[in-house]
Amino acid sequence: MGKKTITPVDVIKKIIIIMVVIVDAYPIFWLFTCAFKKSSEFVTKPSFALPDGFYLKNFVEAWTRGNMGLYFKNSLIYTALALVFIVILSMTIGFAVTQMEWKMKNFFADFFLLGLMVPVATALLPLFQIYNNTGLTNTRLCLVLTYIAFGLSLSIFLVTGYMRSLPREILEASVIDGCGIYSMMWHIVFPLMKNAAVTVLVLQFFYKWNDLLFSMTFISDSKLKTIQTGLLYFENEFGTKDWGAIFASIAISVFPMLIIYMILNKTVIEGMTSGAVKG
Repeated sequence: MGKKTITPVDVIKKIIIIMVVIVDAYPIFWLFTCAFKKSSEFVTKPSFALPDGFYLKNFVEAWTRGNMGLYFKNSLIYTALALVFIVILSMTIGFAVTQMEWKMKNFFADFFLLGLMVPVATALLPLFQIYNNTGLTNTRLCLVLTYIAFGLSLSIFLVTGYMRSLPREILEASVIDGCGIYSMMWHIVFPLMKNAAVTVLVLQFFYKWNDLLFSMTFISDSKLKTIQTGLLYFENEFGTKDWGAIFASIAISVFPMLIIYMILNKTVIEGMTSGAVKG
C-alpha cells in the first residue's frame, strides 16, 4: 500500500486540534506552575513565567494553615458516600424500568427523568426549610442526601440508555438456567454494565466534588465545609493574599479530578457511546 497523501485539509484539521489542546491544557499547566512559585515571584516576574524551583511550602501551608486537608477529607466523605448510593440505585432502577415488566414502570421512568428539568436554585429554599425543621442542617447527612437526590436523574437517564442496548437473549438464557432476579442483577447485568457504571461514577464525582451551591447553603460549620467552600474563603492568617498558597489549594482541589479522568477517560467515552447503539 502506498503512503496516504496528506492534504491541506488534513493539515488544517491537525493545526486546529493542536490549538484546541493548547487552549485547554495551558490553564492547568499555568495553575500548577503558579502553585510552585514564591510570593515574591508574583511581583517580580510576569504571570506566565515559570517558577525558579519547586516551592513545596505552598502546599504545606494550604494543607495545614488553610485547612485544605480537613476540607479535602470532608469532600471525599460526602462524595464517596453519595456515589455509592447513586451508582447502586441508578443501576437497579434502570434495570427495573427497562428489563422488568410491572405496572407503572413507564410512570416511574418518566418521574425520575423529570428531575432533569428541575432547576437547582428553585429547590434550595424548600430543602433548607425541611433540613432546618428536622435538625439536619450542618450535618453530613443533609449534604449526602442532597447529592444522591440530585444525582439520580442524570444517572438513571444514562443507565437506561445503556440498559436498552443489552441483548435480552442473555437475560432470558439466565432465567432458563434458574437465575433469580437478584442473582441476574449482580452476576450478569452489573458486569455487562461496567462502562456505564464507571461513566456515572466519574460524571457524578465531578459534579459532587465541584459543588459549591449546596455546601454553602446547608453547611455553615467550618469543620464540615467542603473543599470548594474552603477555597472560597481561603486567605492566610496575616490577612494578606498568599498567591502561592492560594494556587496550591486550587491545585489540590483539581488534582483528584485530573487523575480520575486520565485513568478512566477511555471507559467513560465507551460508556457514553455504548447506549447510543441498539443491539
